[in-house]
Amino acid sequence: MIYNPIARPYITVTNIIWSFDSETQQIKVLLIKREESPFRSFWALPETLLRDEETAHMAALRLVRERIGVSLTEIHAEQLATFTAPERNPDFRALSLSYMIFLPENVPLTPGPGASDADWFTLNQTSDNYFHVKNGDLKFKTLSDNEYLQVENPKIRLAFDHNWILTVACHRVVNKLDYQPTILLILGSSFTLKLARHIFGIFGRYEPDNSNFLQNHKKILEPIGLVESQRPGRPAKKYRLTLK
Repeated sequence: MIYNPIARPYITVTNIIWSFDSETQQIKVLLIKREESPFRSFWALPETLLRDEETAHMAALRLVRERIGVSLTEIHAEQLATFTAPERNPDFRALSLSYMIFLPENVPLTPGPGASDADWFTLNQTSDNYFHVKNGDLKFKTLSDNEYLQVENPKIRLAFDHNWILTVACHRVVNKLDYQPTILLILGSSFTLKLARHIFGIFGRYEPDNSNFLQNHKKILEPIGLVESQRPGRPAKKYRLTLK
């Protein structure tokens, strides 16, 4: 890479798109397979160049609209961090403004421009408190603090510094579970306490029962009715996330 002290870097917006598969009860992360250099044939988080007329927030929502055909309100996009390491792009200087997107529905995918494939990867926590996203024999893990994956193996390394961006995203979700668990937006407009506890459990925060969970998080949960059910017995209560 040739460094120019007065060059203007490219500015990209990189999305960590979270979703929930209600059939498998799994949290999903969207990855695309690049068909362009650099990192041709590597999997990556979806990203776009920031346009002159838009904010980064607008670009993050546009990326979702253009790539997977879903229009979301602003509450479903949360700014994560800015990544500026000079070596993150081997071809030219590029900064990344990253956003977490909470998709309230799991949708089928088709590769967009610059991608040869697109798929949902399942998130799991490992026994040593790392996370990984997995699809078949592909598994991409989060990293320890300030560690960047140096290997050139597209089966374990994401393009650019996207392993690190995924790491920061997982840390953000875990750190906000107690006071602003926006990750629950992937469950849609309402959910049961059992389902919310399940999401917390995937991120390593296990709650013993519905009663304790509600007591611990009553400031951010609002009851809005009962689940429609044909089964005998008392139906479960539905809640929504109250965001301020």
